[in-house]
Order: sequence, then C-alpha cells, then structure tokens
Amino acid sequence: MSRTSSDTQLDKVQIKSASVYNIHGLSGSQHSLSVPPIHKDVPGYRGSNEFILTDDKQSTMDQIKSIGPWFRRKCKNVCRRKILYKRVPVLNWLPKYNMDDAVGDLVAGITVGLTVIPQALAYSSIAGLPAAYGLYGSFVGCFVYILLGSCKDVPMGPTAIASLLTFQACDGVWQRAVLLCFLTGLIELLMGLFGLGFLIDFVSGPVSSGFTSAVSLIILSSQVKDLLGIVAKGNTFIEQWSSIIDDIHNTQVGDALMGFICIVVLLLMRLLPRIKVGPPDACDQSVVQKIINKSLWLIGTARNAIIVVVCGGIGAAFYENGKQPFRMIGEVPSGLPSVQAPPFSVPEMKDANGTIIQEYESFGDLLQGLGSMLIVIPLIALLENIAICKAFADGKPVDATQELIAIGVSNIANSFVQGYPGTGALSRGAVNNASGVRTPFGGLYTGILVILALLFFTPYFFYIPRAALAAIIIAAVIFMIEVRVVKPMWRSKKTDLIPGIATFIACLALPLEYGILVGIGLNILFILYHAARPKIHMDQAVTPCGVKYLMLTPDRCLIFPSVDYVRNLINKHGLKSQIPVVIDCTHIYGADFTAAQVIDTLIKDFKSRNQLLLFLNLKPSVGNVFEGADLEYRVFYDFEQLDKAIRECRRKSIPA
Repeated sequence: MSRTSSDTQLDKVQIKSASVYNIHGLSGSQHSLSVPPIHKDVPGYRGSNEFILTDDKQSTMDQIKSIGPWFRRKCKNVCRRKILYKRVPVLNWLPKYNMDDAVGDLVAGITVGLTVIPQALAYSSIAGLPAAYGLYGSFVGCFVYILLGSCKDVPMGPTAIASLLTFQACDGVWQRAVLLCFLTGLIELLMGLFGLGFLIDFVSGPVSSGFTSAVSLIILSSQVKDLLGIVAKGNTFIEQWSSIIDDIHNTQVGDALMGFICIVVLLLMRLLPRIKVGPPDACDQSVVQKIINKSLWLIGTARNAIIVVVCGGIGAAFYENGKQPFRMIGEVPSGLPSVQAPPFSVPEMKDANGTIIQEYESFGDLLQGLGSMLIVIPLIALLENIAICKAFADGKPVDATQELIAIGVSNIANSFVQGYPGTGALSRGAVNNASGVRTPFGGLYTGILVILALLFFTPYFFYIPRAALAAIIIAAVIFMIEVRVVKPMWRSKKTDLIPGIATFIACLALPLEYGILVGIGLNILFILYHAARPKIHMDQAVTPCGVKYLMLTPDRCLIFPSVDYVRNLINKHGLKSQIPVVIDCTHIYGADFTAAQVIDTLIKDFKSRNQLLLFLNLKPSVGNVFEGADLEYRVFYDFEQLDKAIRECRRKSIPA
C-alpha cells in the first residue's frame, strides 16, 4: 500500500495484491503493514490479529535506559547559544542599540515614569497598603525586565487588578503582601521554566472580559469612599456598596467636589492627544503646529501627574497647623526601602494599652490564608502581560514562557525591596508605545524617575488629596469595562455570553478567585459537552454497480464522553436503512481505550443482524488503539476497492 499525494495524514491508498504494504506518514516514518486477504474475491483487509501496525516500538527496559541520554541532551540544549539568547533577550537587541533607540527610550521612559508615580500612589490604596508600597514595587522590576523581557512595550509595576487581588488576599497587612509578591514571582518563574504558559489558554475571551469588567466595577466601588470622604469596607461589590450606603450621610463636601471635578478634567484631558492642529500629515505641518500638537499630546499623556501636582498644591495651600481641608494620603517615608528578605511570618503587635491589634502568623498560617490566590494572581498577571505583548506585537509571535520568567524574576526582586505583586499595565503599555519606545531599556528611565521621587519628593506627597487619587483610578478603570465586546459576541456565537456573564456576576458576588474559577469551569463544561456530542454527517451513496450503502462521517476524535452517543446514532441509522454502513474516519484523529471497547460492541451489533460495517481512511494512530483492544474490523483507503468490497460482500452475503 503506497501513499499518494494528499492533504490528510493518510487519505487514499491504492490497495495492491501483495501481502505486505508500506504506509508513509507526513513525518516520513515508515510503517510495515502485513495484510492477508479477507476473501479470494474481496479486496481489503481485516483488523486485529490478522495485521499489526508497527512503528519500531521499544521495550520498557530500553525506554528506561534511554532516560539518561535524553536528560544529557536536554542539559546540552539548555547551554546552547540559541537558548541563551532566547532566555536573555537583552543579548539580541543590545549589540544593535543606537542613538535613535536611546532617544526613543529616554522620551518613553520619562513619560511612563510621570504616569507610574501617581498610579503607584493610587494603586496602593486599592491594595489597602500605605502609599509608599506602590512606589517600592515600581522600580526594581523595571530594571529586571530590561534583561529578561521580550516585549519593548511592557512597563513593570503595580496594576489595578493585581492591587485588588492583593487586597483580597492580604487584607492590608504589608508582610502578607510582600510575601505574596515573592511567592507569586516564584510560581511564575517555575511556570516559565516548566513551560506552563499554555494555562492561560483555559481562560477564554468571554471569561477574561467578564472578569476584567467585574474587577473594574469593584475597583471603582472601592474608590467611592475616598471620592466622598467617607468610611467603607468590603471585599466584594455587594459588601462595598452596602458599606457605602450605610455611611453616605457623612459625605465631605470638599472631597466630593474635588473628586468629581478631577474626574471631569481627566476625561477632558484624555481627549487632548486626539486634537491635531494643521494638516493631518506631520510632514506638512509647520514647526509651531508640531510643537502645539506635541504639547497637547504630552499634557494628555501626563494628565495624572498634572492632576496630582495641582491638587497637591491646593492641599498644601489650604493646610494649616494640622487642619486638613481634604483627606490626604499622609506621610510617606522618605528614601529608598531597605533591601531585605521578604517576611515569612507576621509579628504580634500591641497598642499602648497592651491590646493585641495584630496576631502572630507563622509561614504555614500565611500560606493557608493566601490559598488559591497563589495560583490566580500569577495567571491574571500573565494574562495582563500577554495582552500588552499581543496588542503591540505587529504580528510577531509572543513567547508566554519568557514573559513568565521575566515577570517572575521581577516580582521576586520586588519582594526584596518590600514591593507587592505587579505586572505590565495595559494603560502604561499604551503610553509607552505611543511615546515611541524602541527597546525594554526605556524601563531604566522609568525606574530612575521613581527612585528620584522616593529620594526627594516624598515630603510633598503628604498634601495629595485622596479624592484626587480616587479620581485618577476611576477615570482609568471606567474604560476597562468591556461593554463593546457584547454586541460582536452576540453576533458571533451567543452561547459565549453564558460563561462571560456568569463570570461577571460571580466575580461581583463572590471573592474574585471563585468568580474566575466559575467562568473557567463553565468553559470546560461547554468544551466537554461539544466533545461528547460530535456531529455526524450522513450520505447515502451508491457503488458504480448500483449497490446502496450509508456513509457516516464523524467530525472529531472518539473519546470516552462521545462514543456511546456515536454508537447509538450509528446503530439508529443502520437499523433504519438496513444497508451496508461505512464509517469515514478522515476526521477521527484520535481515540482511547473506552472508544475502542464501544466500537467493538458496535461491530458486534452489526454482526448480530448480519449487516455490513466497514471503515474508511482510518488513521494509523487510531488503528494502534483498535489493535490494542483486539478489534475485528475491515478498513479501506480507496473508494474503488471499497465499492468492490461492498458489492462482493453483498453478493456473497459475507457476514460483517
């Protein structure tokens, strides 16, 4: 049996009279197929013990002995130059670095730095931590990503989603947050080393949209208390709004007025980069027009920093001897954080009266408290990071494994300077890209700017109103609510809305880790349902000599959830037609032992009523599974020979 040129792995093979044939797969491997005739007048061949499909299988002992050489080959491959350049991407672009790259990175790094400083201060409040911790996690990761990052547009640092997850996991205890940063980075690094980046494939687009939209609403709700100057607590959306309603009568007019004005100004400033003075083509603009357009773009991009400076100035102007016209973020420790190992326990703390305000927690207690967040946060961090890489990849492939390694090492390094978990932020990534960043080296200038802020500007952070930071967060996360995906999802496939809406509702009502697990679980159920209910195309065909037969074509592999359903359908059509049945296995690319057992039962069903059942275009891999279960079946790879077999079997009444 020699293979003809075709698109499938084994489509139509001309059957010859010889008793031994060769099957050549796409990979070039050769299989020996020993075929005795079914009948002297009937071409084709039987399955089971009458022929064996071999592929030079090794014995168990030989496979065990091959482990050592395999391991040595893997170790040798790790030390290859190609792998080194792949896992340390800076070696690829640094030798080609030029002055244009340096200028682009400088402008982008400073611009992102002006964005990350106010965001870091604001995100700290989402995480329930003092403002300084946001800055602590915003510079070391930038330096590490320069060496290991594969995407020029990713700015490492705190994000809104990571901050909210940190708050739900750590409840404002900084020791837990720093340890969470270390463990998150360690898990991300291990996932990268073991190539587990594929896990994000289990988070579908609808689930991701539902999760992001719910998180955006929760973050927005968490900032309402600072916007109105009231006190409110709660982890879930419902708890937060219940607490807000209970204390809304204590709204501070000054905070509310400043907060709402800041939101309106920020939304208007967001439109400035879209305004163009002069001709649309930059080449046709005069020098003055270019300066005006660049200035509008810079003001719009640095809007968060401008709002912080202006509102901080207002807060300082109205501050008198401890009297605060607005609720301010308070004192931020000056200087860089001390470099030390992350805390592996939480010490007991007492107030002046000896009352315990914080109980001692061992490392085991901390691990138990963090729970599933140790898996959820790394996955969400990878999702955020990959979203940036894909958005600005320009068609290039994204290396999820390398990104896991980069953000993992960055988080481990951040934990040694008291940072909490972070990743690449899409909003800052857009600023980075629009600023003309050329390489990951732009992170150097962003990190330096954060260091300068910690060294010289922390005394002035005291006067920044909390309402202004709340306005910055609200004006940013309101655009993360992905309403725009509902309409195309409805048009494309309406059932995709079910896991998306379920994830959205679950994340609002339950802790976030349970919410996203609900979405992933529903997605898996949908996948299993489709796997268990394959489509079977039915055609009634006629041989050239006029013998009718039924051609049934399943559209996917045979695995245990679907085989009983397939058997019942085939039996149903076979009983109804009472003519020979041919199963076209062109699309059956895999099978398991349960499927083989059920197919064996199906063959016996047809034999019991003396009805012919044949197989067409069976893949070698599926044949191996059927052989292992000792199935007695007939398979063909050519329509001419199939027609002849049906005609002869029909004429001679050869049993199936």
